[in-house]
Amino acid sequence: MPQNQPQECQSNDTDRRVGLRAVLLSLTVLATTSAVQAVIFFLTGSVALLTDLIHNTGDALTAVPLAISFVRPSRRASRNAELFVLGAILVSAVAAGIEAIRRVAGGRPPDHLLVLAAGGVVGAIGNWTAAQIRTRTGRAINNAALMADGDHALIDAFVSLAVVLSALLVYLGFSIADPLIALASVVIIVLITIHAWRIIASN
Repeated sequence: MPQNQPQECQSNDTDRRVGLRAVLLSLTVLATTSAVQAVIFFLTGSVALLTDLIHNTGDALTAVPLAISFVRPSRRASRNAELFVLGAILVSAVAAGIEAIRRVAGGRPPDHLLVLAAGGVVGAIGNWTAAQIRTRTGRAINNAALMADGDHALIDAFVSLAVVLSALLVYLGFSIADPLIALASVVIIVLITIHAWRIIASN
């Protein structure tokens, strides 16, 4: 039995390195996605894009405690990372929802609609890429928080495409579609949070 301990320790160290690398890589992807979307938001003023931007930024920030859990592995660190993931998602949903309601009550429609549609595509590609990185690595090293965040990012890839729909509807004359799509995205974010919690609670 003692002969197996060094191999197990080496395996755990390898898993931590692989997990940390995946977290940092997905952080880079989502941070870049958020930066591009921020520029597009200032050009367009779309609350649907703002919802996606806030949420993607929150997703990027969840990489920080996840990275800590790999650097200093412990059950407490892992649990704190998982809770931070859920907290960041909920905070982003509340912030996005408040802004969407304010825009429904009144506000100008978004501008530069082709650029706005591009912002939705950027969000979809960024989230899909981050999802692949996190999910594959999470399965490989059996890490619940990483897999939950990967599933979340995958759904967010489709949510980002709602920004493209918003640009189309505004172009057709339905300017209220932009904040309404933002509110629908908030509901989806909350459902994602519940789904992520179930995955974490089952492990």
